[in-house]
Amino acid sequence: MYGHLGFSYMGCIYLLMLFIPNIIWTKFKPEGYEKIAANENKVLLIFEKAGQVLVTTFTLIFSDNLKPFSLWSIWLFCSMILMILYEIYWVKYFKSRRELSDFYGRFLGIPLPGATLPVVAFMLLGIYKRVIWLILSAIILGIGHIGIHLQHKREI
Repeated sequence: MYGHLGFSYMGCIYLLMLFIPNIIWTKFKPEGYEKIAANENKVLLIFEKAGQVLVTTFTLIFSDNLKPFSLWSIWLFCSMILMILYEIYWVKYFKSRRELSDFYGRFLGIPLPGATLPVVAFMLLGIYKRVIWLILSAIILGIGHIGIHLQHKREI
């Protein structure tokens, strides 16, 4: 449950799926974002930043150990589906008017999809890889990232 050290190609792909849309987003932030971001809860921000560092680290340093398909593979399959939905969410956002309501609105009934989809995907990846450190890191990230998104949603 503690994982096997080694580079994770799958983790690298997940992180690219996470970082690329976020880098593009910096050029297409919704109007008014900076104003609500200035009021972020500092404790949630600490959780978010710590979670980002930990998830990134543990996603990369524990090898994938892919196994033949089994019932355990369902964890990986569900995680991959969530990451694909995360990419589709970004396409939808970039094609929208890029307003705060587009950024924080539901996607396929999922609340705060820009925060919840990747957090749950990384948690499920941690379960699949049997890496408790990744699971705990995703929980820390979720507290901060989802908490901040929830705070922003309430402000708009």
